[in-house]
Amino acid sequence: MNFELEKRWRETVAIASKHFGETLDMQSILFILGIQELNKGYVDLTKDQKLEVMHIATCTLLEPYGYYEFKGRDEDGWPHFENIEKLPHLTGAEQEDMMKEALIDYFNNAEITE
Repeated sequence: MNFELEKRWRETVAIASKHFGETLDMQSILFILGIQELNKGYVDLTKDQKLEVMHIATCTLLEPYGYYEFKGRDEDGWPHFENIEKLPHLTGAEQEDMMKEALIDYFNNAEITE
């Protein structure tokens, strides 16, 4: 276990959870990030759209690493990305660590307001 990563991850979870009154898990944080990136305010979403929101978050997080490139928004305002580099073959634990690192970087680079 990478203890430094886990320490930084817990700090990031605390920041992300601050305004929700409970500790969020990675899936919840990804969903919230995707909603933020969608930038449509409150909308009712179908199950498939919720999965798309999670995909938006994943693409947004992995874009700085060169895996995705933002291509623009469609007529409904949904962002679209192109996969420009194949993701490496990773174990489940390695994928989780990669997403933790990406989320930590995202929150470190974001302007967080109180």
